[in-house]
Amino acid sequence: MSGQGRDLSCDVLVIGSGAGGLSTAITARKCGLDVIVVEKDQYFGGTTAFSGGVLWIPGNRHARDAGVADSREAARTYLKHETGNHFDDAAIDAFLDVGPRMLDFFETETEAKFVLSAYPDYHPDVDGGAKLGRSVTVAPYDARALGEEIRRLRPPLETITFIGMMFNSSNDELKHFFRVTSSLGSAIYVAKRLASHLWDLARYRRGVKITSGNALAARLARTVFDLGIPLLTATPALRLISCNGVIAGAVVSDAKGEYEITARRAVVLASGGFPHDEARIARAYPHLARGGEHLSPAPSSNTGDGIRMAEEAGGSCDIRFSNAAAWMPVSRVPLGNRTGAFPHLVDRYKPGVIAVNRHGRRFTNESDSYHDVGAAMIADGAGGRETAAWLICDHATIRKYGLGYAKPAPVPVGTFVRNGYLKRGATLRELAMAAGIDAGGLEATVGEYNEGAAQGIDRAFKRGSTAFNRYLGDGEHKPNPNVAPIGAGPYYALKIIMGDLGTFDGLTTDVVGRVVRHDGSAIAGLYAVGNDRASIMGGNYPGAGITLGPIMTFGYITGRHLAGQQA
Repeated sequence: MSGQGRDLSCDVLVIGSGAGGLSTAITARKCGLDVIVVEKDQYFGGTTAFSGGVLWIPGNRHARDAGVADSREAARTYLKHETGNHFDDAAIDAFLDVGPRMLDFFETETEAKFVLSAYPDYHPDVDGGAKLGRSVTVAPYDARALGEEIRRLRPPLETITFIGMMFNSSNDELKHFFRVTSSLGSAIYVAKRLASHLWDLARYRRGVKITSGNALAARLARTVFDLGIPLLTATPALRLISCNGVIAGAVVSDAKGEYEITARRAVVLASGGFPHDEARIARAYPHLARGGEHLSPAPSSNTGDGIRMAEEAGGSCDIRFSNAAAWMPVSRVPLGNRTGAFPHLVDRYKPGVIAVNRHGRRFTNESDSYHDVGAAMIADGAGGRETAAWLICDHATIRKYGLGYAKPAPVPVGTFVRNGYLKRGATLRELAMAAGIDAGGLEATVGEYNEGAAQGIDRAFKRGSTAFNRYLGDGEHKPNPNVAPIGAGPYYALKIIMGDLGTFDGLTTDVVGRVVRHDGSAIAGLYAVGNDRASIMGGNYPGAGITLGPIMTFGYITGRHLAGQQA
């Protein structure tokens, strides 16, 4: 990095500090290039810091070491089915070939460490699908290793922590919290964990035992700092600099004003897609186009800046996918004088919880992936303005598993009824009236569902029939970890609406990430990675980590390409 006055220069300027931007920056620096990363937000980590920290990498060494059988051909067959008409031979082949090498590179050359995940593919029974081995999860991390930089790490999503404490949704630690009132061992474990966490809050004003995407963002950032790459937060890029038809840098700003960063080789856009670009999502999201509502838990700074700058330079961002984003059903959480978004990642899978529409009728398998349930919600709401559903359960179920932001026992449930987050009724009819659901439809639905549920059977949607359904259910509930009758009242209802985990549509690029025009020609000096680049998944969601896996793989490919090296 060099500069005259406030202006700076480098080989590669990366705009955005999520996994896409940081993986590109690290790779390029390891290949000998001079790199600067700028970030619009006051925090680094982007959407990655809110994510599950899972990468979908078929053929990864962790699966091989565990003796899990798989093949490249099976993964390619699965992706061909999942992506349909959007199957891109060159991009898919590059991902499958380079993904395992990328993972080895980051585990060998950086602070990033991963473990094999137990996640099945989301559609494991489809031809080429797998019940194990393609997803890896970032290892937990002690954020104190960041030193003073811990203050700039994006905190985890507030609504899915417990007083700022993080834990993986499917691991043994969470089970201790579920069993706190029924197991002395779990009660002791939870007491110790809480005491340690409260001490960390007092010292660091945040939890330091971090997991999931927060750990991935921290691990990548630690490597960025170790490599001496400047990571400038609160420094939005305003516009690109073009010189003789070549993108040669960007104008950025900070608290002192605007200045230029010249990039001798390229500018890489990694600004997180467009989940908060209101004008674009109004066109791209069908439920918004017909007048519905949307609440994205993605960082509010992801307003499509990179895509806008690329379009001004001649790039294209077509709305090509029927599902333009990774759909996530969310609920609005009252947080004092503000509202948070709770992503429904776990509760839908539990036995005794069903989802109904405004007519009181079930419309999908509640234990399918969040994206599939979201797509079903959008389709179900096609006849009207509102796209919404209501999670329904009885008192015993909510006290055992919780519901959304409402925690299981011993946390009182009355608080969430009083603030309007939950609706409660002594009978199903009373609940329906409180929630604005058709009472006759709800009573009939529960009656029909309960007939099979008593034997662990979901006659309408075959809930619990796939390995993925069962994975996040209650393995101790027999005979079906996802199905139990709706029992005695009082009953509870929680309204869920549509959100997203990030956008799938994005800039058109070639395999190595060069942004291309409508005529297919590349814009010299301009690249896109992360959610600024259109997903290779065609608007579908084949498995856990299909966002971060390709993002880091193509970040690695782009970083090496910028240095003149093949991946």
